[in-house]
Amino acid sequence: MARSLIFIDRRKIVSNISLLYSECPRCIHAQALSKALSKDELLYLQLQFNLLEPNKDGLISLENFQTALMKNATEAMKLSRIPDILNAMEALSQRRMDFDEFCAAATSPFQLEALEHWEQIACTAFTYFEQEGNQVISIEELAQELNLPATSHSLLQDWIREEDGKLSFLGYTKYLHGVTIRGSNTKPN
Repeated sequence: MARSLIFIDRRKIVSNISLLYSECPRCIHAQALSKALSKDELLYLQLQFNLLEPNKDGLISLENFQTALMKNATEAMKLSRIPDILNAMEALSQRRMDFDEFCAAATSPFQLEALEHWEQIACTAFTYFEQEGNQVISIEELAQELNLPATSHSLLQDWIREEDGKLSFLGYTKYLHGVTIRGSNTKPN
């Protein structure tokens, strides 16, 4: 059981925990992606969630992560800077997370892309996103959400549908990954 905790993308959880509690649009993208997971993938996440020993209301907190990681820590996990990871999860210290929020926080598009059925997952996730949160967004707003300079606006034009001003499928999948600016190059993360 201790090894199972290793396979969760901890960086993604830390990043998404912050997003889930910041009221930013990116959490809608992550939630839609987690709803597109298969039964087997959800079962795996349920097992991971159960390792955190949720309370009687089915909620977990930072304390659950601390307890589970320290109780199940292997030497390799101790060397992987678990205290740093727990410190980065501080956003969860005043809140509790249910299973659906955990799934959104633990779901990594980078890991899912390695699966044969990634395109089906992405299409299903985009359908959920269209139903639950795809809103009109300008290129300027999108660039601001991604912390991109004005010079990057031309790179984002294909991300937004001309007919309704909402994210396209391409824009949705790219948004899931985020963007990094290095010099004059813009690359998906």
